[in-house]
Amino acid sequence: MFYTYILQFEKSGRYYIGHTSDLEERLSYHNNGRVKATWNKGPWEIVYIEKYETKNQANQREFEIKKKKSRKHIEFLINNKRE
Repeated sequence: MFYTYILQFEKSGRYYIGHTSDLEERLSYHNNGRVKATWNKGPWEIVYIEKYETKNQANQREFEIKKKKSRKHIEFLINNKRE
């Protein structure tokens, strides 16, 4: 199983979008300074997850979300997530 995820830094409201096969490990990487893009901007919280069968699908979805370059779209996804 692979995941596309959105993280949020609560203090600033900043979002980060990525994909992984291990959410716990990846969140740990973000919060422990092991990801260059987020190393000094945490702590991060997972606020949105989508599941996929393949890495390629998760990666494509990550880039689809990023391509929109829209905070409104990200917040729409978060606010309308399926439980």
